[in-house]
Formats: sequence, structure tokens, C-alpha cells
Amino acid sequence: MPPVLRTPPPPEQWATPDCLGRFPFDAARVRTAWTALHAGQPLPPPATEALADAWALYHAGDFAAAAQAGQRIGGAPGAALADQATAIYANYVEPDDERRLALLRQVGERALARHEADGADVQALYWHAYALGRHAQAVSVARALAQGLGGRLKDTLERIIQLQPDHADAHFALGAFHAEVIDKVGELVARMTYGVRAERAIELFERGLALHPASATGRVEYARALVALRGDPTLAQVQQLYEDAAAVEPLDARQCLDHEVALACMAD
Repeated sequence: MPPVLRTPPPPEQWATPDCLGRFPFDAARVRTAWTALHAGQPLPPPATEALADAWALYHAGDFAAAAQAGQRIGGAPGAALADQATAIYANYVEPDDERRLALLRQVGERALARHEADGADVQALYWHAYALGRHAQAVSVARALAQGLGGRLKDTLERIIQLQPDHADAHFALGAFHAEVIDKVGELVARMTYGVRAERAIELFERGLALHPASATGRVEYARALVALRGDPTLAQVQQLYEDAAAVEPLDARQCLDHEVALACMAD
């Protein structure tokens, strides 16, 4: 049995932008906006009213309640929601570094166990990759590469794209991986040791944006990748990507948090 996932603390303990609670959702609104809300990682609409209600909690920004509801619902759909809610909370909201890493490790372990039980569960594989990647960034990419996590992450993201070619977020994540490795070890070592190439990073971001043109996250990650690859944060393309990301109108709390990141990047 995978470990029980400890969920985030209640919203009153969060110190966050006003994104959380700003977007009221119910099951009907979730169903109506489902395709737009999940354009980055396609998912079938909720099959039950309980699952639609749980997703409404997530999109409103009540990640703790959404994770708990997902666990109660169970099965692959409930577990996917619990993993997503906890991973997003850990990445964007959790202020304590140790707790953030612990939550990411738990998501990664649970998601991997689900994928091993069902090799066709792309969502499980993606949240395993997401947790692995964010954990690697937190402990330093160089250290993660030394521990062999880089190869695992690259293989996992490539597998996701193979299984679900329209998974825009996996394209963004793999593009960011290529750029970060090149930034840390140089393009020659990155190419020879990890099979990483700058031109492949660009291809992945362009494909991701073709799949999900309204992605603020994709544009922010693309801009950061260009800085890593070319070393110039003043490039016109970088500034344009940040501006375009900030101009995307958020549809829910998660997208609002992405919007806050874009605004912060523009201010730097």
C-alpha cells in the first residue's frame, strides 16, 4: 500500500496572494469550463457529482479540501485529484521548505505506485514527474543530476509525451529540463551525457504553446529557459513572453497563481 498522503493545512494558515477564494466554483461551472481549465493536461470530465464537487474545491483554490475529497473518493480519479491539489499547494503556497519537500516526495511516491499498478495512467506518471522535477529544483539541479534523477525525469517526461502527445504541460516540463541541464553543465556535456540539446528545448516549448496557447506557465517557463540557454534576461523575446503570460486572464486559482508568477518575473 502506498503511504497515506498528508494534506496541506487549512486555508486560514496560508500566506498567499488573493487568488485563493477569488474564483467561486461549483460542479456545474467545473463541467462547463472543463476543457479550458485542463487544456495543459487533458483529462476526462468528472464521471460523478462527488468528483465534480471535489474539482470545484481545487479550482477555487481550496487545495487541502480538494486533496481530502480526492482521497475519500478514491480510485484513479480521486487519487489524481489528491496528487494534483497537494503538488500545486506544495509548489505555489507552502512556505516551509521541509514540508514542501515532504509533500512533493509523497506525491511522487504515490503517483509512481499508481502508474506501476496501471501503466496506462498518464496522469499518475505526470504527477510523479512533476514532483520529481520540483523536488530536484528545490535541492539544486546539479545535485539531482549527480544522484541520477535527471535521467529518470527525462525518460518519464518523454514517456508521457509518447503516451499522450497532446500533453502540453509535459512538453513545457521537458523543455525546461533540457534548458536547466544545459545551464548547469554546459551544452557539450549536456548533449553527450544526458542527450540534451538547446534546439530540442525550443521545439518542446513551441509545441507546448501550439497545444495550449493560453498557458501562462508555459510562457514563463519558456522565458526562463531562453535566459538559461542564452544568458541574456533582456532579450526582446523573453520580455514578450513575460508580458504575454501576464496578459492571460486566469480562469481559476491555479491560473491566478501562475499569473502572479508572471507579474513577479516582469518586475525583476
